[in-house]
Amino acid sequence: MGRISLIFTLFLLFSIHSSSALSELVVLKVDRRVDLTSHIVRVTSTLKVENSATRVASEVLIALPNHQVQNLAYLKASFQDGKGKAKGSVDLPIKMVQPEGMAADVTIYAVSLAKGINKGEIVNLEVFSVYTHSLKPFPEEITQADNQLVLYQDSAYYLSPYDVKVQSLSIRVPSPRVESYTKVERVKFTDLEIKYGPYENIRAFSFTPIVVHFENNQPFAVVKELVREIAISHWGNVQVTEHYNLAHGGAQTKGGFSRIEYQGRPTSRGASSFRHLLAKLPPRAHSIYYRDHIGNISTSHLWGDLRKTELQIEPRYPMFGGWRTAFTIGYGLPLHDFLFESDGKRFLNISFGSPLDEVAIDNLVIKVILPEGSKDMSVSIPFPTEQRQEIKHLHLDTIGRPVVVLEKKNVVPEHNVYFQVYYKFNSLSMLREPVMLIIGFFLFFLTCIIYMHVDISISKSSAAYIAKQQWEEVQAAVHQVENFINHCIAVDEKLDLSLRDLSRTGDVQASKAARKTSDALWKEYAKEIKLVLSFLQSSPQAAQIWPKVDELVRKEKEKQERLMLKHSTVVEAYEKKLSGREIGSRAASHEQRIAVLKQEVEELLETVDEVF
Repeated sequence: MGRISLIFTLFLLFSIHSSSALSELVVLKVDRRVDLTSHIVRVTSTLKVENSATRVASEVLIALPNHQVQNLAYLKASFQDGKGKAKGSVDLPIKMVQPEGMAADVTIYAVSLAKGINKGEIVNLEVFSVYTHSLKPFPEEITQADNQLVLYQDSAYYLSPYDVKVQSLSIRVPSPRVESYTKVERVKFTDLEIKYGPYENIRAFSFTPIVVHFENNQPFAVVKELVREIAISHWGNVQVTEHYNLAHGGAQTKGGFSRIEYQGRPTSRGASSFRHLLAKLPPRAHSIYYRDHIGNISTSHLWGDLRKTELQIEPRYPMFGGWRTAFTIGYGLPLHDFLFESDGKRFLNISFGSPLDEVAIDNLVIKVILPEGSKDMSVSIPFPTEQRQEIKHLHLDTIGRPVVVLEKKNVVPEHNVYFQVYYKFNSLSMLREPVMLIIGFFLFFLTCIIYMHVDISISKSSAAYIAKQQWEEVQAAVHQVENFINHCIAVDEKLDLSLRDLSRTGDVQASKAARKTSDALWKEYAKEIKLVLSFLQSSPQAAQIWPKVDELVRKEKEKQERLMLKHSTVVEAYEKKLSGREIGSRAASHEQRIAVLKQEVEELLETVDEVF
């Protein structure tokens, strides 16, 4: 913390040396209230400003140190009028300026007054600013069981370009556990509030650095990126889809995570984590879902009435420092609650930002998808954003739907205000999709009717039909040849089986009868297939397949002859009562050739079958 104090001291010296007071205005009183109860820092400054110069003052300058401007998310100035119940406020324009002679490490904003301040007149202003990532975890790494401690840096004096007569500062913390705070003159800590001042007669650009080190276990929910898609359908619905990339922005978690300890003692074994987030959806939201890349997440609770709809979501796992998760929330809204007409244009009136409670968004992208045929788009929003247009194609679209894209960095809940997207739309364009559907169904049924009633077959006298018919005849003939070969193979196997029975029983007469039956079947099959082979040999359509078919038939016939010779040789050997070795020797001369022929027949069958 010593290094931090040194930085602030150098900032103080440089600012005083390089800047001079603006003498025309004097700040009579400043009350600053800093709210540190969340991870988003909110500062409210109430100023009473007097014009001590002769000329009319039309603006009041506000000074902020650059290290705070880097985290500045929201800045608003308002004019305070009246007292008590009659007190009111009017927001004033504010812009960044660069007056001459100001220090380089200070950013100046000018608040334009609706009515100038004459000499001696007093104006009451309230300046409200919101900062993100201003609470720095210290230490930067903690275990699951540790509480989270953070640092906040500021000045006990209000950084003002004008002299200040009286000022005070109060800092509210979320817990009574404050490790340390800078002790300067007139400081005290009571309950949950640290008070500095009052201080009197402080010169312009005076700066006294202070650091508060305190416990803050509030959810440090930071959305790294949020993409909101708002699709308008003139048929009665506004569909909102929100894609979140969420992180815990607090101290990084070191060491392992124990689910058992967390479930048993979540307050002491996970105090710095958070499990729930609350989404405040618009009234009458419907068709609500909550899912991630795995699927629907059932750990959510929904309740609501005519004035509000609240969705409490719970990620799949508790969020500790540095952990991330991604999920999607979707819901529908009644169109008449958000779409209106004015001066010949339609306009969408819907809230900016995120419905999640108390989150900081590093980058927010809002895509308003307008109906197809929309034109002349414009946006009305109370703060600056990057704007562009895209085209998105959805179902039944022809030219695509125009998309108005708004992008803003460093978004906080104070940005959740209504904005408007104006566009022109011809009501006749709503008939485009129904007409497309009607025409599509009409053409479909017309095609079916034509198909059922029109003869689209090829003429029987045409060359194409005749060629097709001849080819079908060739296919049928080849299939007959294949069946013939398969029948012959079955007969071959039975003949082989009779030899195995002979070796087992020695019944020669049964083997001779089997051989006679096989020979008769072969001759019968050959007689039946003879006409088929003659047709294939003479058909021009079978010119390419005929050589293979002819070779297949010849190989099968040769195999049959070899089988007969083998069978005769073995039977004769059994009749002569030769030894088993002699019988095997005589049969071996045939078996080798038979095995080769069987292989060739199988390969030729596969070749012929692949052609068809």
